[in-house]
Amino acid sequence: MTNQLNENRDQFSSRLGFILIAAGCSIGLGNIWRFPYITGQYGGALFVGIYVIFLLALGIPLVTIELAVGRASKKSLGASFESLTPNTRWYLCKYFMIFGNYVLMSFYSMVTGWVMYYTYKIFKGDFTHSLITQKEAGEAFGAMLSNPTVQIICTVLVTVISFAICAFGFKKGVEGVTKPLMVILFFLLIFLSVRSAFLPGFEEGMKYYLYPDFSKVSMGNLHELLSAACGQAFFTLGVGVGSLQIFGSYMNKKKSIVYESTTIAILDTIVAILAGIIIFPACFSYGVEPGQGPGLVFVTLVSVFSNMAGGQIWGGIFFLFLLLAAGTTLIAVFENIIGISKDMFKVSRIKAVVVNCIVILILGLPVILGFNVWSDIHPFGGDSVILDLYDFILSQNIIEIGSIIYVLYASWKFGWGYNNFISEVNQGTGFKLSNSLHLYFKFLLPLIVVALLIQGYISIFTKYY
Repeated sequence: MTNQLNENRDQFSSRLGFILIAAGCSIGLGNIWRFPYITGQYGGALFVGIYVIFLLALGIPLVTIELAVGRASKKSLGASFESLTPNTRWYLCKYFMIFGNYVLMSFYSMVTGWVMYYTYKIFKGDFTHSLITQKEAGEAFGAMLSNPTVQIICTVLVTVISFAICAFGFKKGVEGVTKPLMVILFFLLIFLSVRSAFLPGFEEGMKYYLYPDFSKVSMGNLHELLSAACGQAFFTLGVGVGSLQIFGSYMNKKKSIVYESTTIAILDTIVAILAGIIIFPACFSYGVEPGQGPGLVFVTLVSVFSNMAGGQIWGGIFFLFLLLAAGTTLIAVFENIIGISKDMFKVSRIKAVVVNCIVILILGLPVILGFNVWSDIHPFGGDSVILDLYDFILSQNIIEIGSIIYVLYASWKFGWGYNNFISEVNQGTGFKLSNSLHLYFKFLLPLIVVALLIQGYISIFTKYY
């Protein structure tokens, strides 16, 4: 019966399509404004080495589980637990993770709207007609945040365009658009990286970024370094909410899932490293102090491009690259949400597109208003805003707990079970998962995620209380 239900399931037209779209789901804003900064902060190449270890130990196994559940069930998160383990209560777990997709997209679409706005403004020359200090760039960013109309218009545009692409179907819409966008993204990334090598501050920027600096590591902050590397490996691939599982459901069985998961992780890491190669030489070339988080992109780099010869062109290309990275993530996760709706409610793709587009926009409205009309609302006290609450719900709760659910489901007998999991993972050519790793998946992997969950709570309450 299951095979009959799934015989018309969409499939990728090529392996390249799967790799690019799955990587597009993982590659996003966090690669570009978080990874470079914490790499420079925690010892350059030293941090990268530790990060790669955690990527192998934590990131790739979690991606492998999501893809395996998707490929075995040929279902999205909306129906996979029922398909693989009928007559159990595992399906109750999905609601928690499905909610995470909506929370993520409610603020990610807003930030993508910011990127679109800045792409337009820089190509127009608004930020590059004269030299702009970091203070002035910060004031311009604050002015945008205080204007709900601009944010709402930009958020609606990127959300409607992304959902419209999904409305054309998986092959014509999602795969047909995302593949060329990812090719353009990688072309722009390499182009900007090569151009960065000719900046006067390239050597100094690269020393700050990737030179192994042991002076930045001590017994006092070693736990911070390990936590930062582990957290980056965990969050960069977008696991825990089933956003990658939908693409597992469209996979064939020609390649082993471990092989594909490793490829996705490598592409994700390459983008993150190259982003730093673009950013830091530019900062050191023009004497601008590197920032962190959104400030690195919307404040620091805007000041850099205003000081750079041809900054209107180079800045516009950089923000276009950023827009493509954010846009492919939007399309990929929206496809997951559409797939969930179709599997759960048996509705048409068009109906799923229209309803979910409205829901995402409504959920995102409080985040936008939290910077202006509702700026007096401080969920955690201090200077916290509504975005901090959304991020806390997702990043410090749903993602970790969702990942724990996936690990327990794949490795314990009361779930899908390790034998079924490893049988699915190892189908196809490429790397294989060893049976000897059962205890690691069963005990150590969930403990690592629990430790991240606890660390996240400690960090948020240390910051605001």
